[in-house]
Amino acid sequence: MRPQGSSEVAKAHAERRVGLYVLASALLVGGTLRVWLAFNDDGISYPDEIHQSLEPAHRLVFGYGLVAWEFVEGARNWLFPGTIAALLELCRLIGLDDPRVYLGLTRVTFAAIGIATALGSYWLARGYGAGTLPATCGAAIFALAGPMIYFAPRAMSETASALAVVLGFALSLPRDAGSVRRVVGVSMLGVSVLMRLQNGIFCLGLLAILAGRRDIRGGAAASLVLGVWAVAFGLLDWVTWGGWFHSAFAYLEHNLGPEPERFGTAPFEYYASVLSTAMAAPTAFLAVLSVAGVVRAPGLFSVAVLVVLAYSAVPHKEFRFIFPALPLFCALAGIGLDQIGKTAQKRMSIEPPVNLKWVTPTLAVCVLVSAALSAATFHALTFRDLGQLDPRLSDASAYDSGGDINRLLILAGRRGDVCGLKIEVASLDMTGGYSYLHRRVPLYPYSGPSRESGYFNYVIAIRGPDTTEEVVASDGRLALARTRDRCVADVGYDWMLHPLSR
Repeated sequence: MRPQGSSEVAKAHAERRVGLYVLASALLVGGTLRVWLAFNDDGISYPDEIHQSLEPAHRLVFGYGLVAWEFVEGARNWLFPGTIAALLELCRLIGLDDPRVYLGLTRVTFAAIGIATALGSYWLARGYGAGTLPATCGAAIFALAGPMIYFAPRAMSETASALAVVLGFALSLPRDAGSVRRVVGVSMLGVSVLMRLQNGIFCLGLLAILAGRRDIRGGAAASLVLGVWAVAFGLLDWVTWGGWFHSAFAYLEHNLGPEPERFGTAPFEYYASVLSTAMAAPTAFLAVLSVAGVVRAPGLFSVAVLVVLAYSAVPHKEFRFIFPALPLFCALAGIGLDQIGKTAQKRMSIEPPVNLKWVTPTLAVCVLVSAALSAATFHALTFRDLGQLDPRLSDASAYDSGGDINRLLILAGRRGDVCGLKIEVASLDMTGGYSYLHRRVPLYPYSGPSRESGYFNYVIAIRGPDTTEEVVASDGRLALARTRDRCVADVGYDWMLHPLSR
């Protein structure tokens, strides 16, 4: 007869194997969907995913590109677009500077970041003592939820910094973490601030958690490491913009004024509403299970909630703003699920007739099913589902929105006779710009000069039965057409991006 202790150990090993199998499956499915999306969606959701990342990176590597106001006034730190520029430079050095290659590499890189973020949620939950299966359930929400998949391949600082945030907490918060591991973890949080200034609230949250634990030594060490990264932030600004913390001051000056409100305002409950619309069932589980995890991780819960409340208090809101906090909630869900299981076991030991063994596995199955069902919606989400405030967008599908324009931009850039191009159906902020065109020629929006100006010889326009120009390519309802053989030089061409010329 097998000893009781041996039976318990074997059961624990079996549960761990099941948890790891489920984790691997969730990461594999989530990763596959992200990579598929990376090669099948050429559209954009927010102008920032092009003009705060790809476009400045393209200009840095290839010498031309549209310039957003942030890169005129110096309101952005160069770490994030500079990192993307490194990917583009790698492609250039090996002779693969076609947009399909460097855009594909960028998207796959961000897709991998998304899966690594889900894994970071798993590690964070495990660091708080959650079992393999409960921690896996939290990670599966991030790996499989529709909005997480949809945003994953997009070059946005929010999605990139979410990985740095969750790894920062996962490495620095476990009580048994070594000094090297903690330094790396705190450094990840420091890097997240260079990617996105608002992530400084996570750094303050970490220090508050350590203070709550009365870990004076750990708090002092974390403060020192964050101080080093603050110097790095200021130094990078000094090198690139000519002043210490120039981007931080310029960004705050702009965003603390009335200017951002012209991009739209939303009510305080915006984020709760959007989450419940875009991923209803996973959001319900995140809310309930995160509350259950407060007992074991009150500091982490407070930080995650504080971030959402802080963004909720700001008039202008976008779903992506709270993205760095979502993997923390996923970790909290894993912690909460584990806590529910342990509470059920404790009650069973006090009241032997009570059988609550079904609680954890049943909840785990429900969480995993909700995440899987949400994954099936990633290509069916509308801009309204994702909380877009842009008046140009309503119930339109968010999948491949504007992809037809961007694919025609790539084709136009490959034509040797193009000397100017006008997009007659969109403003430039909602297109891929020179990152897709990849040709140093004037690029005009629909509000630009007329065809009679002679400044361009190709147009992207709606193809109709009365089209008389030479159509060289088409994509759905749009066509790339040649209007003339040569162009008149536009000596005053403005490389500045004017997103409000709608």
